[in-house]
Amino acid sequence: MDKALVIGDTALTSRLIVGTGKYKTFEIMRAAHEASGAHMVTVAIRRVNLDRSKGESLLDYIDLKRYTLLPNTAGCYTAEDAIRTAHLAREACRTDMIKLEVIGDERTLLPDNEALLEATRALVKEGFVVMPYTNDDPIMAKKLEDAGAACVMPLAAPIGSGMGVQNRLNIQFILESVKVPVIVDAGVGTASDAAIAMELGVDGVLMNTAIAGAQDPVRMAHAMRLAVEAGREAFLAGRIPKKTYATASSPLEGVVK
Repeated sequence: MDKALVIGDTALTSRLIVGTGKYKTFEIMRAAHEASGAHMVTVAIRRVNLDRSKGESLLDYIDLKRYTLLPNTAGCYTAEDAIRTAHLAREACRTDMIKLEVIGDERTLLPDNEALLEATRALVKEGFVVMPYTNDDPIMAKKLEDAGAACVMPLAAPIGSGMGVQNRLNIQFILESVKVPVIVDAGVGTASDAAIAMELGVDGVLMNTAIAGAQDPVRMAHAMRLAVEAGREAFLAGRIPKKTYATASSPLEGVVK
């Protein structure tokens, strides 16, 4: 029996976490969410209309009885800005959960890990359940865990690049370094990328562009659901060891020559 993925006090029914950006319409987004089977949906607080009295909002298309809302601090470039945005998210979304992003470079969108660690420490002290987006550095992952992060979310590749897991060894090192859940965040491009990440033993995968940017987002969402489930099953099953030379599928021992 597989154990559930638990973040803070929330037990997730799916190991696939999906985003809300870049969809052509809110209707497509809603259909993709349903096809993904996701339990948790992340929303960029700085890019969403939180005041529903001022027009249509993507929040109108998320069933909060069905999905756990995970606000994030996308677009923040300093610890102070990320902390401020987290407080806004807590007030607007009535949750202590926050996907913490502090970007250090506009071109690569790689995280500023020094500011990320600072913001994590501050928000944990204020009772937030912090889910930090970080690079694939096992040293930083351990520091974030020690700072009180509820999980660590290393990138597979730069945000929106679709390049898949670029450094499997570092992901494995992170898995060995921390006891909190490890969720691959950013860089997944297609279903095989998600399956590979899960086969490494990570606890979940978060993605947005790979689904929203697909030619058929709803179908891709379903493919990602199957890939995450298959990857997890393969990890639990335990793959055969890799060998340099062939091994016969039908052993020759006992065969009369």
